[in-house]
Amino acid sequence: MTSTIPTPVGDRLRPTPAQLRWQQLRLGTFVHYGLNTFHGKEWSDGTLPPSSFDPTALDARQWARTAREAGSRYLVLTAKHHDGFCLWPTATTSYGVVSSPWRGGRGDLVEEVAQACADEGLQLGLYLSPWDRSHPAYADPAAYDEVYCRQLAELCTRYGALTELWFDGAGSEGRVYDWARIMDVVGEHQPDAMVFNMGRPTIRWAGNEDGIAPDPVDYVVGHSKMSQYTVVTTTFQEALYLPPECNVSLHRGWFWHPQAEAKTVDHLMAVWYRSVGRGGNLLLNVPPDTRGLVAEGDVERLREWTARREELFGRPVEVDVVPSSEAGDEDEVRTVSLTLPTGTRLDHLELREELSGGQRVTSYVVRAGDRVVAAGDRVGAQRVLVTQPLTTDRLEVELHGRGAGLVGATAWDTGGAQVPGLPEGYRAPTDYPED
Repeated sequence: MTSTIPTPVGDRLRPTPAQLRWQQLRLGTFVHYGLNTFHGKEWSDGTLPPSSFDPTALDARQWARTAREAGSRYLVLTAKHHDGFCLWPTATTSYGVVSSPWRGGRGDLVEEVAQACADEGLQLGLYLSPWDRSHPAYADPAAYDEVYCRQLAELCTRYGALTELWFDGAGSEGRVYDWARIMDVVGEHQPDAMVFNMGRPTIRWAGNEDGIAPDPVDYVVGHSKMSQYTVVTTTFQEALYLPPECNVSLHRGWFWHPQAEAKTVDHLMAVWYRSVGRGGNLLLNVPPDTRGLVAEGDVERLREWTARREELFGRPVEVDVVPSSEAGDEDEVRTVSLTLPTGTRLDHLELREELSGGQRVTSYVVRAGDRVVAAGDRVGAQRVLVTQPLTTDRLEVELHGRGAGLVGATAWDTGGAQVPGLPEGYRAPTDYPED
């Protein structure tokens, strides 16, 4: 269904440079790790003993290397999940690594991950759950806001530049936090970090845990769903430019479980086409095991997925983009010529929209001569189109929308690859193990 994009006037309907940089990252790795890893749980209630957090061979560099080799450009770590267990030495609670036997109680997993990301060339993001099931101050909103701001300030000042701060709405239905104060912490210490979904967000949740972006993807929205577990939405005072992040786990759950099986390569490709291919960012969760390592089977599955993407998209044909009709900000239609090397065969085409002035393309048509080879509603940061195989050195793209334009395009000959389907009956894991 086609939705309406507000006329892009005003700063809030245009992306910041930091938002544009984040959109260009495309693929990130989520890492859920904590006490739940050692108890086969997804959500726990803050009573699991810290003594059970004791990985025997933890290697954050292996996590980061696995992420980089899979094509990720950033990594988001669960510094504190809903149980309140903190993976860094915080002054706000003893419920964390400081009370565990790991590294003799002197470890700092956030620091190890930050260093590993720096070594592997990844940008770092951190997840700090607002819901906290262990901290005694949580029953007193004002007291907990103080605790939460202190935790956030620690994370924002100790580990270098952050690309993203992930605020999960699960468990906070009906709770009022002092978001103005919380966002002031972010603004003071990490002004360029993307803020996920809550407070003063700069990116939003795609609305499911399947890793699937809506189609079409509107970057300008007036509301965002809070979590997988509620119908509650956050309604903004005015429409905002909020590109979506599509999160999904390699396994059925978010934390590691001994019997969990990784998604197939076809399933991962199906997700990729429906997230990155639609103009969103994909955040794929890869949970380390009780040893503190990404399991060998998961590493292999990610390598297979990477090899499949390389097989399909490893030989790109860069395309010259030339506006063939003059258009100003008030014009509704612009035609753009795509010039390819003589005799180019293609069956995939990626269009990239000029977004600095906001999302302008409301629809597009791609033609080879008189033949329509693709058409749709949005382009966004990238739109991957699957076409019937054709050989050409020129395409025409008709863009609808005031001031619409392209900044780039790429073509591929994949040998006729089609978008794989999701497994029959697939659904996100909303029923977690008992906690």
